[in-house]
Amino acid sequence: MAAELQQEAVALAERGELLESVNGGYRAAEVSVTPEHVYVNGNQAVVDLIEDTKLYFPTVAPGEPEYEEYSLPHTLTYTRDSASGSWLLSNDAPKIDPNGPAPTTQFAEPAPVPFTEPPSKPNPAEQGPNPPEPPQPEPPKGVPPASTAGGPASGTDPKASAGIGAPAPMSAAASYNYTAMANYADRYWRNHNGSYRTYSSDCTNFISQAMRAGGWGTTSGSASSRADNRKWFYGSFSWTTSYTWAGAENWWWFASRHSGRTYMLNSPWSLGMADVLQADWDRNDVVDHTMIVTAVGGSERYLTYRSNSTHNRKLSSLLASNPHAWFYPHRT
Repeated sequence: MAAELQQEAVALAERGELLESVNGGYRAAEVSVTPEHVYVNGNQAVVDLIEDTKLYFPTVAPGEPEYEEYSLPHTLTYTRDSASGSWLLSNDAPKIDPNGPAPTTQFAEPAPVPFTEPPSKPNPAEQGPNPPEPPQPEPPKGVPPASTAGGPASGTDPKASAGIGAPAPMSAAASYNYTAMANYADRYWRNHNGSYRTYSSDCTNFISQAMRAGGWGTTSGSASSRADNRKWFYGSFSWTTSYTWAGAENWWWFASRHSGRTYMLNSPWSLGMADVLQADWDRNDVVDHTMIVTAVGGSERYLTYRSNSTHNRKLSSLLASNPHAWFYPHRT
């Protein structure tokens, strides 16, 4: 255990140096733990707890978040020392979902892969939360991953023309409330909304809820059509909920292709408030993770997501920690 902690301390210091060079890193941390269950069996004790950590940014512009925060379950194992009777920590097992980025202080990021040129999105195998039947085939996406080079930039899209990070003007075709989307994410990133169930990988379920809170209407659908990526609906059971609701790859197809509710941006730095960023960590051409922008500054975007529950992580930190991932930024 001591050797593990020493290795993690070295890795944490290296990450701190990297992020300090990218965006100033962090100036302070605040950590609290909440025990949930304790089990004792003879000379072994197991404690389930929740770690809540705030990482404070060194400089904060007016109106921007003061800190990044995350919430992470752990299972701690203690063994009673036969000589002293003291309880000694023998293992710390954080519960990290591999489909999402690990919290900044953890080291379970997707394994790096050799750099290759982005593809033009050949036909992927679709992913659903609980697929009991064959998915609908899709043609090639035809859209390469976005470039992560450079820094913040505005384009000619509605949000950018209204000011960096501003919502798109309301229209008869799509009267969405982007503030409501971001506010929903701010409220439920840690404690889920009891009106919805959760999934083991909960990122896209969470984003669908936020989109619905901002005005996205569900389509018609049933158990027999849940694998159809032209459908987007939530039901009382997983088998009456569409794959597009909680599957990251399926959501991409519904949002950007079949419904036209989003369109792809050239760079994550063009994201505005309540826009969505998706990631393919291992470059297998299947989208793994979905995030939403909850704050925007002149030189930064801040991302919020579940799996693993994180609030206001800087885009620059995410890109620096995952240099080989492919990213797909959506204008909502």
